[in-house]
Amino acid sequence: MTRTFAAAIAACGLLLAGCGSTPAPHAAEEPTLVAVPGTPPARAETSPAVEKRTVTKTRAIPFTTKKVDDPSLDRGEIRVKRRGAKGVMTYTYEVTYTGGEATDKKLLHKKVTKKPVSRIVAVGTKSEPQCDENYSGACVPIASDVDCAGGSGNGPAYVQGPVRVVGSDIYDLDRDGDGTACDT
Repeated sequence: MTRTFAAAIAACGLLLAGCGSTPAPHAAEEPTLVAVPGTPPARAETSPAVEKRTVTKTRAIPFTTKKVDDPSLDRGEIRVKRRGAKGVMTYTYEVTYTGGEATDKKLLHKKVTKKPVSRIVAVGTKSEPQCDENYSGACVPIASDVDCAGGSGNGPAYVQGPVRVVGSDIYDLDRDGDGTACDT
């Protein structure tokens, strides 16, 4: 072999040895991702996103019913004087979402944003007066003493006339005895 050929083989041997050997430590390369057909692309691992939002919710506040006595209504009669209305309570929360899912909820404050209005129901207390059967045309109450309204009597009960006497004039309302009382 000639020296040139031997030098060429030696040079080629070095090249071949370099081609199959491990790279020098200073020539380190970063690994590359190679796509394999039929598999999804590789993703880098990340922690789920955390987000905080302020959320408000409302709830109805029921109204109450108050009953009041009403002497202008017959006993037991019921009449709605004012309709009730529900109120509104507003709650404000801080909600933490992790990866799109609610994971924590903290009440920040609550406030009555509309006060309820109480319903008022009038309940009749007026009782049917008991009238003395000795008189007709007007109700002469049964009492310890009855006088004509607008007259000089001192009551305690009064009747607005005229009133016809159909029995005994027990309260002495027909002073002139003509059968009609409290006519003057």
